[in-house]
Amino acid sequence: MPALNSVSIYQQQEQTEALQLLAPQPCSVAGTGLAENLLGDLLCKHLHDAGVLDMPQLVTRLALTGSVLEELLAFLRKDGRIEVLGQTTGQGLRYALTERGRSAAKDALARSCYIGPAPYPVERYRQLLQAQTVHQSRINAQAMRETFAGIVMRDELLDQLGPAMNSGRAIMIYGPPGTGKTYISQRLIRLFSDAVWIPYAIAINEAVLEIFDPQVHKPLSVELKKTNLRLDQGVDRRLVQCQRPIIITGGELTMDMLDVRFDPYSRQYQAPLQLKASNGIFIIDDLGRQRMAPIELFNRWIVPMEEKKDFLNLGGGRHCEIPFDLVLVFSTNLNPLELADEAFLRRIGYKVHFDHLQPSEYARIWQQECAKWVVPYDPALVTYVIEQLHLPTQTPLLPCHPRDLLGMALDRQRYLGLEVTASLTPEVLLWAWRNYFVALEAG
Repeated sequence: MPALNSVSIYQQQEQTEALQLLAPQPCSVAGTGLAENLLGDLLCKHLHDAGVLDMPQLVTRLALTGSVLEELLAFLRKDGRIEVLGQTTGQGLRYALTERGRSAAKDALARSCYIGPAPYPVERYRQLLQAQTVHQSRINAQAMRETFAGIVMRDELLDQLGPAMNSGRAIMIYGPPGTGKTYISQRLIRLFSDAVWIPYAIAINEAVLEIFDPQVHKPLSVELKKTNLRLDQGVDRRLVQCQRPIIITGGELTMDMLDVRFDPYSRQYQAPLQLKASNGIFIIDDLGRQRMAPIELFNRWIVPMEEKKDFLNLGGGRHCEIPFDLVLVFSTNLNPLELADEAFLRRIGYKVHFDHLQPSEYARIWQQECAKWVVPYDPALVTYVIEQLHLPTQTPLLPCHPRDLLGMALDRQRYLGLEVTASLTPEVLLWAWRNYFVALEAG
């Protein structure tokens, strides 16, 4: 099975060439799609932050080519905001702010403290999202079985998830706790082997909204080199080639995380979670455990799910329309009918039920865990656990039980100075069982 989101060098180059038509490297200020004053303020903020910068440093900081920066520097010199300090050995000209420039930088920082790569215009971002939509890939039965190879799952469950991923509709995964809903949901991202391009930030009029988040977006290890300052070929430097993103949020989710937030202290706009998950997967785990009522959370998604577009509220009556391009997954331990009425559930489309294991499935997971721990697999021991421990106590068979019980049994073996690879006994597993479930009963 391929590694998570593995993308070959050939695939990267192919995707890069295709994207050059949509997001070519700008060779002028006009080509960036941004106002000259916005870029000028950003460059001044960088100089205010660093003191003195040369051309290679400016290229790295603003993610713009030398030709764009030369035009911008000429504009700022004419405006009296920057000055040339001369050359250093092998580094070329150095630039610094004048007194007028420092004053302008402070004014710009009072409006926005964003200091990073030049933003990408929102109009082009919309086109980018549509061009690399997560719904362009068609997932078949073979891909599902390769992705979940080695995972104990029923074929009928895989054959529900596959069409659901192709549908372009939201998915609800529900069932008792501990049945593997979160684990399987996280693994869905492995179905996509292609890459996407993520802007560091986008510009919505004068507002700069950071998109790239290192905790969410994973840049690919192999990227085309961008060392030539004069290079006007290739993909816009303001974009980063990444794996398709996946965001998982649970009981900590609040409504404000789903809207643009302006931090008055940093004076920066924070992108909502679903925007960072664009062209990827957004999983709302533990649905029904959030601080807001489930119906309030569901209502937030009615328009995006039906119209495939979201509306960002920037405050002051300013709104911006953005394509809603992601796989939205709801995961819950509760009965869906307790969370929403049938009318809303119809909008979701696919409801996939995860249930307790059958004894044969439980035994297969037990065998897999024994292989991981390098412990001899004893079918009689599994029979003992199921028939003498689970059944009498009416404890359902869950995928987590073999891992946890074996782990605790081996903890005891180590404590007693016994070989962890030695065969386990019913007495050791009974000890693990009592320790494992006492806490649950006490809670």
